[in-house]
Amino acid sequence: MSTFGLPSSSLLGGVYSRFSSWITGLGRDSARGRDTFLVPVIHAQRERLLALSDQELVLASRQLRDDTLAVHDSDEFIARSFALYIEAVRRECGICLYDVQLLGGLSILRREIAEMKTGEGKTFVGGLVTCAIGLRGRGAHFMTTNAYLAERDHALVLPIFKRLGMTVGLIAREQGPLEKMAAYRCDATYGPGYEFGFDYLRDQINLLASKSVTSRSLVSRSRYSDDGSDSESASAQLLQTKHYAAIIDEADSVLIDEATTPLVLSGASERPAKAPAPYRVAQTIVQGLVAGVDFSVDRKKRATKLTQIGLEKIGTCLDSHVRATLRRPWNHYIENALQANEFLGRDQHYIVRDAKIMLVDGNTGRVFSDRTWSSGLHQAVEAKESMTITEENESLAKVSRQQYFRLYEHLCGMSGTVSEAKQELRAVYGLAVNPIPPHRACQRVVLPLRCFATAVSKWNAIAAAIREMHLTDRPILVGTRTIEASEIVASLLDGCPFSLLNGKQDADEAAMISLAGNRRAITIATNMAGRGTDIRLAPGVAELGGLHVIVTEPNDSARVDRQLVGRASRQGDPGSCQMFLSAEDCLVVQHAGWLARHIKKLAGPDGEVQVDLTNDLHQIQARLERISAATRQRMFNSERWQEDAKAAMAKA
Repeated sequence: MSTFGLPSSSLLGGVYSRFSSWITGLGRDSARGRDTFLVPVIHAQRERLLALSDQELVLASRQLRDDTLAVHDSDEFIARSFALYIEAVRRECGICLYDVQLLGGLSILRREIAEMKTGEGKTFVGGLVTCAIGLRGRGAHFMTTNAYLAERDHALVLPIFKRLGMTVGLIAREQGPLEKMAAYRCDATYGPGYEFGFDYLRDQINLLASKSVTSRSLVSRSRYSDDGSDSESASAQLLQTKHYAAIIDEADSVLIDEATTPLVLSGASERPAKAPAPYRVAQTIVQGLVAGVDFSVDRKKRATKLTQIGLEKIGTCLDSHVRATLRRPWNHYIENALQANEFLGRDQHYIVRDAKIMLVDGNTGRVFSDRTWSSGLHQAVEAKESMTITEENESLAKVSRQQYFRLYEHLCGMSGTVSEAKQELRAVYGLAVNPIPPHRACQRVVLPLRCFATAVSKWNAIAAAIREMHLTDRPILVGTRTIEASEIVASLLDGCPFSLLNGKQDADEAAMISLAGNRRAITIATNMAGRGTDIRLAPGVAELGGLHVIVTEPNDSARVDRQLVGRASRQGDPGSCQMFLSAEDCLVVQHAGWLARHIKKLAGPDGEVQVDLTNDLHQIQARLERISAATRQRMFNSERWQEDAKAAMAKA
């Protein structure tokens, strides 16, 4: 049987079948050779679609769905589904996908994390995989790091999917249950990853309310039933109907960097606290405590601890009226106040905007308006900033990201920087990492690391480097670790026009970062501002040398640094990057005091070190990444033990 001239049997006949059977037995590595063989098969299949009308293309898509439900993992199905998508892209967008994009899609479809460099067209690759899985009829969840990127990617693929007669939904925080139900029942669903997790928790709460599950099964059920075993009344209230496939964009950020931050569904409240006095009194008291006498400070662990002297002192500072309003032991209020003062800095870990404390993501510099610290720490920061104390949020349900993503049968994704985490991804999620070669070879020039004895000498050198590069008319992207640091750079650029990004991911920020490739542009931003937005070079800029990226301070993870420098030299463009380091940078102060002493010893009269310390820096970052990975592994092992214990109790 054929469909519109398209053979339903294997495209290249017996030769292809024999090759496919042979290479299947050779394992995962040889499967990548199989992908290389499959690419021309996909192109051959697409050529057969050229003669079809738009209506016939829709019918071909529907027939593929009907004919191949039982064999949707076959190479024939993959080739035909990919061909349909790339033909729909050609008709809608006027572009043809590169072979490396097809290789990336095949890798992701094989339940891997495809490492594809910045500018390689990962948005189209994500749509390619989402379409192929959607044609299987089981639903695909495409997860982005924030709402803006979800909306952007959904808008891009929506007309492409329509050309194939497929449906694609978008979930957002402000939607009602009916809107979300409709989105989840589409062939594919786009949204920020955390919103998928919150909707799962909302479903769990509804299931508990319907008494269809016991409380101990909350967040421990492996998957939603596909056999209708849940009661009809409970199923009718579910937002998510199943957990089949999750395609995660920026997979390293989601699966690694945020792995230890649980998804917590709270009864959020911005009402003033009924009993604000304990937080304010605690803040007043800590102003009179002496470090080393009343409390100790561990900078590496970012922890404080009251001494016996301190405990005795704080016990005498609380009157009976305040004591009557306590909701936790008094020393916890003091410890929160110490934590807020010693380790949480304004414009570093949080900002104050619209009379609210808004958290700043330590990995990305992103500002979150809907996140709060728990256990009274948020209120301690409000007291520190002399703001209205709000009620503490009540936690209704929570699940770790590791728990949530392991619900999916088909977990996969893509990122520009993931190789460093390949061992952890395999150990925790069972995911292999597959580096995809770029469409064009990278032309980036990496300039030597510059080291300084003091932060002041470093910032002055950065400002001088910006002015010098600005004279060449090349565009410059300056990446900072914190919002405070971005403002320091901006204050030193008198006479140089620049754009300063504030860390809030939205359409305005994306528009600003997209202009960073213009001639003479100076863009100052937190490291991850505008991530997911291409920086294209304006006409004539390539001839000048392309985009120059300045890393003003190394991060604990080399991956984050690599994400920033990856903004230059996309798609074979010319470009360059340079990193700056000082003995007073956070990484050095907290984790490498020996390096700080070494830098100060080697520094010349101008404060700069003339010795290359790149290897020392990489060793420090590698050690910190191993420590972080071990922490996440312990968390994973603990959760797995708890899940096994719950399963054993359920059987008892």
